[in-house]
Amino acid sequence: MSTNAENDAGSSLDWLKWLVVGALLVAGVFGNWYYQGEFLLVRVIGLLVAAALAGYIAVQTQRGTRIWNLMKEARVEVRRVVWPSNQETTQTTLIVIVIVIIFALIMWGLDSLLGWLVSSIIG
Repeated sequence: MSTNAENDAGSSLDWLKWLVVGALLVAGVFGNWYYQGEFLLVRVIGLLVAAALAGYIAVQTQRGTRIWNLMKEARVEVRRVVWPSNQETTQTTLIVIVIVIIFALIMWGLDSLLGWLVSSIIG
C-alpha cells in the first residue's frame, strides 16, 4: 500500500520533473549560443552534462521509466536476433544486384521496342 502512495506522490510531481528537463535543455541550447566564443570542447562538455542531467531526471518519471524499460527490452531482443554471416550477406547482395541489372535490361529493351514502334507508326 505504501508503494501506491509513493507512486501517486511521484506521479503528481512528474510535471515538475518534465519542466526541469525542458528548462535544462533550453538552458543548454541558450548557453551554447551565448558562449559561442568559447572553445568548442567546453561547450560540448557543457551540453553533454546538461543532457545527462536532463536524461537522469526524465528517467525518474513514470513515463521515463517505461521508456527506459522498453529500451532495455529492445536491446535484449536485438541480442536474440540471428544475424546473417558475411558470406550470406555478400551472396544476397550479389543476387539483388544481378536481378536489378536483369530487370534494368528488360525495361531498356521494352522502352527501345516501344519507342521504335511509336516512331514507326508516327513516321
